[in-house]
Amino acid sequence: MKQLLFPEDVQFWYETLRLFGHTSYGGSEFGEILSTSEKITVGDYDSWHDAWLATAERVAAEAARSLEAGHEVSARDGYLRAATYYRSAEFFLHGNPDDPRVEYAYTRNVECFHAAAALYTPAIESVEIPYEGTVLRGYFYRAAGEGPKPTMVMHNGFDGSAEEMHFFGALAGQERGYHVLTFDGPGQPSAIHREKLPFRPDWENVVGPVLDFLAGNPAVDPARIALLGISLGGMLAPRAAAFEPRIAAVIAVDGVYDATGSFVSALPFGREELERRARAEHDAEFDAILAAGREASPVLRWACDQGRYVMGAASDREFLGKYLDYHLRDGVAERITCPTLVCSAEEDLFFAGDGENQAEPEALFEHLTCEKTLMTFTVDEGADAHCHVGAQRLAMSRIYDWLAEVLR
Repeated sequence: MKQLLFPEDVQFWYETLRLFGHTSYGGSEFGEILSTSEKITVGDYDSWHDAWLATAERVAAEAARSLEAGHEVSARDGYLRAATYYRSAEFFLHGNPDDPRVEYAYTRNVECFHAAAALYTPAIESVEIPYEGTVLRGYFYRAAGEGPKPTMVMHNGFDGSAEEMHFFGALAGQERGYHVLTFDGPGQPSAIHREKLPFRPDWENVVGPVLDFLAGNPAVDPARIALLGISLGGMLAPRAAAFEPRIAAVIAVDGVYDATGSFVSALPFGREELERRARAEHDAEFDAILAAGREASPVLRWACDQGRYVMGAASDREFLGKYLDYHLRDGVAERITCPTLVCSAEEDLFFAGDGENQAEPEALFEHLTCEKTLMTFTVDEGADAHCHVGAQRLAMSRIYDWLAEVLR
């Protein structure tokens, strides 16, 4: 898909397209995105923050006035969009997590989402899932009707939140008759902001407590629980399914066999060399290569800042050393036994591979030995971007249609 905005910065364009995509389920407004984007200086993180914060504050204030006047639908819609814009405001600031702007915008994001959630019928329930002496936060969307229902459990990836899953499948599942449980695992926003829990690759030890939490809910049919992961979640969810027999089906949006593949494509090393150098105690030459890569690539610059934050790493090299553990190699993919849907984006910014490296969804699909489906989204459909952010209703239609057949 052609970059219509920020042609010099693919990362800024992707995040803007992501915002456009959320219009599908009420998470943004086309004109608000355009007018805000006009105020942003390409590559300037402060400019990005200031523009999106101003829009978020304006929309949130209007939503508050609507609620005070008793206009609940208008208030719900406004709070939902404001939550999206607050999330976007702090998105690029994680290189310095102590920046007070991060905490302010994140807190307002969650507050606005909670305000919107309370105005749905039935209300979207905030939940706290017991986890290793603390909690994982998320939301339960209750389907209409009586009796046990099939349930979709879903989580985001490297940088997205449980609140954003509202647009990435939660609302779509509820309106199709599924209960939906969204949550933030370690490394994801509420866990890293509130509990300071960094990512962990053994995601079955995260999903297990989530399924334990659902086991106490008589509305949930325990034989029909599916798991969906977005972005890096396209590796984490299959990883959980490899070791967790209670999952009836797993969906990887988009599929990831080895998350390090995005860095292998961006740096002049194969995986083995990258692993050796990233995990070395000292490697000044490698540090210099990373620094030069940050200067040349908006994607690498952002990914390293985000990675240090969510992995609990002190340096870009330490982050890469940790990130090397996020894969389904060594027979893990082959352990999955439940039906698996692997989604693939034709022009994925992160995992499409190149002439020398295979695309991650196709690599995962080849290693699966279970009942499996590869679902490719294309440029002609406007769905070619990472996680199909430009065509969210199309993506959710196909995913849930597949799931309906599998769980039938």
